[in-house]
Amino acid sequence: MAKAIHMMVRVLDLDRSLRFYADALGLDVADRLDFETFTLVYLRNGENDFEVELTLNKGRSEPYALGDGYGHVAFCVDDLDAEHARMTAAGIGPQPVKEFFRDGTLLARFFFIQDPDGYKIEVLQRHGRYR
Repeated sequence: MAKAIHMMVRVLDLDRSLRFYADALGLDVADRLDFETFTLVYLRNGENDFEVELTLNKGRSEPYALGDGYGHVAFCVDDLDAEHARMTAAGIGPQPVKEFFRDGTLLARFFFIQDPDGYKIEVLQRHGRYR
Protein backbone atom coordinates (compact mmCIF):
# COMPACT_ATOMS: atom_id res chain seq x y z
CA MET A 1 0.00 0.00 0.00
CA ALA A 2 1.35 3.43 -0.89
CA LYS A 3 1.82 6.06 1.81
CA ALA A 4 1.87 9.82 1.15
CA ILE A 5 5.16 11.20 2.50
CA HIS A 6 5.58 14.74 1.15
CA MET A 7 4.53 17.42 -1.31
CA MET A 8 7.01 19.73 -2.99
CA VAL A 9 6.81 23.40 -3.94
CA ARG A 10 9.48 25.55 -5.55
CA VAL A 11 10.24 28.74 -3.67
CA LEU A 12 12.03 31.94 -4.61
CA ASP A 13 13.04 33.16 -1.12
CA LEU A 14 13.75 30.28 1.25
CA ASP A 15 13.91 32.35 4.45
CA ARG A 16 10.58 34.04 3.68
CA SER A 17 8.97 30.65 2.97
CA LEU A 18 10.40 29.10 6.15
CA ARG A 19 8.94 31.95 8.23
CA PHE A 20 5.55 31.61 6.50
CA TYR A 21 5.22 27.84 7.00
CA ALA A 22 6.36 28.13 10.64
CA ASP A 23 4.05 31.05 11.44
CA ALA A 24 1.02 29.86 9.47
CA LEU A 25 1.11 26.10 10.02
CA GLY A 26 3.63 25.40 12.76
CA LEU A 27 5.93 23.47 10.44
CA ASP A 28 9.56 23.18 11.51
CA VAL A 29 12.64 22.11 9.58
CA ALA A 30 13.01 18.34 9.76
CA ASP A 31 15.92 18.14 7.32
CA ARG A 32 17.92 20.39 5.01
CA LEU A 33 19.95 19.12 2.07
CA ASP A 34 22.17 21.67 0.36
CA PHE A 35 23.51 20.97 -3.13
CA GLU A 36 25.54 23.06 -5.54
CA THR A 37 22.57 24.27 -7.61
CA PHE A 38 19.61 23.73 -5.28
CA THR A 39 18.55 23.28 -1.66
CA LEU A 40 15.84 20.98 -0.32
CA VAL A 41 14.21 21.73 3.04
CA TYR A 42 11.70 19.29 4.55
CA LEU A 43 9.15 20.71 6.98
CA ARG A 44 6.86 18.90 9.40
CA ASN A 45 5.18 19.16 12.80
CA GLY A 46 4.24 16.76 15.57
CA GLU A 47 0.84 15.94 14.06
CA ASN A 48 2.27 13.35 11.66
CA ASP A 49 5.20 12.54 9.42
CA PHE A 50 3.85 14.03 6.17
CA GLU A 51 6.24 16.75 5.03
CA VAL A 52 6.26 19.86 2.88
CA GLU A 53 9.42 19.94 0.77
CA LEU A 54 10.62 23.42 -0.20
CA THR A 55 12.92 23.45 -3.21
CA LEU A 56 15.12 26.49 -3.77
CA ASN A 57 16.84 26.58 -7.17
CA LYS A 58 19.91 28.75 -6.56
CA GLY A 59 20.39 31.74 -8.80
CA ARG A 60 16.74 32.03 -9.83
CA SER A 61 15.32 35.54 -9.58
CA GLU A 62 12.02 35.25 -11.45
CA PRO A 63 8.87 34.01 -9.67
CA TYR A 64 7.58 30.62 -10.79
CA ALA A 65 4.57 30.47 -13.09
CA LEU A 66 2.06 28.33 -11.21
CA GLY A 67 -0.06 27.79 -14.30
CA ASP A 68 -3.65 26.68 -14.12
CA GLY A 69 -3.05 23.09 -13.03
CA TYR A 70 -2.07 23.49 -9.37
CA GLY A 71 -4.97 23.18 -6.95
CA HIS A 72 -3.98 23.27 -3.28
CA VAL A 73 -2.70 21.32 -0.31
CA ALA A 74 -4.90 21.01 2.79
CA PHE A 75 -4.24 20.99 6.53
CA CYS A 76 -6.83 20.41 9.26
CA VAL A 77 -6.90 22.14 12.64
CA ASP A 78 -8.82 21.65 15.89
CA ASP A 79 -10.19 25.22 16.11
CA LEU A 80 -10.69 26.86 12.72
CA ASP A 81 -11.94 30.17 14.12
CA ALA A 82 -8.98 30.52 16.49
CA GLU A 83 -6.53 29.73 13.67
CA HIS A 84 -8.25 32.25 11.38
CA ALA A 85 -7.98 34.93 14.08
CA ARG A 86 -4.34 34.03 14.81
CA MET A 87 -3.37 34.15 11.13
CA THR A 88 -5.22 37.45 10.66
CA ALA A 89 -3.34 38.97 13.61
CA ALA A 90 -0.05 37.62 12.23
CA GLY A 91 -0.64 39.34 8.86
CA ILE A 92 -0.96 36.07 6.94
CA GLY A 93 -4.17 37.27 5.27
CA PRO A 94 -6.57 34.33 5.41
CA GLN A 95 -9.63 34.44 3.18
CA PRO A 96 -13.04 34.42 4.90
CA VAL A 97 -14.24 31.20 6.54
CA LYS A 98 -16.63 29.27 4.30
CA GLU A 99 -19.02 26.45 4.99
CA PHE A 100 -19.71 23.66 2.51
CA PHE A 101 -22.94 21.68 2.83
CA ARG A 102 -24.21 18.58 1.08
CA ASP A 103 -27.84 17.48 1.40
CA GLY A 104 -28.28 19.96 4.27
CA THR A 105 -25.40 18.50 6.30
CA LEU A 106 -22.17 20.38 7.02
CA LEU A 107 -19.40 18.75 5.02
CA ALA A 108 -16.62 21.22 5.78
CA ARG A 109 -15.67 24.58 7.30
CA PHE A 110 -12.53 26.05 5.79
CA PHE A 111 -10.54 29.04 4.59
CA PHE A 112 -7.62 29.53 2.21
CA ILE A 113 -4.24 31.18 2.62
CA GLN A 114 -1.42 31.63 0.11
CA ASP A 115 2.27 31.11 0.72
CA PRO A 116 4.81 33.75 -0.42
CA ASP A 117 5.11 32.08 -3.84
CA GLY A 118 1.35 32.00 -4.44
CA TYR A 119 0.62 28.36 -3.60
CA LYS A 120 -2.89 27.94 -2.21
CA ILE A 121 -3.35 26.20 1.14
CA GLU A 122 -6.72 25.10 2.48
CA VAL A 123 -7.17 25.10 6.25
CA LEU A 124 -10.09 22.89 7.37
CA GLN A 125 -11.85 22.40 10.67
CA ARG A 126 -11.15 18.87 11.92
CA HIS A 127 -14.56 17.31 11.25
CA GLY A 128 -16.08 14.33 9.46
CA ARG A 129 -13.66 12.96 6.88
CA TYR A 130 -11.12 15.71 7.57
CA ARG A 131 -9.17 14.29 10.50
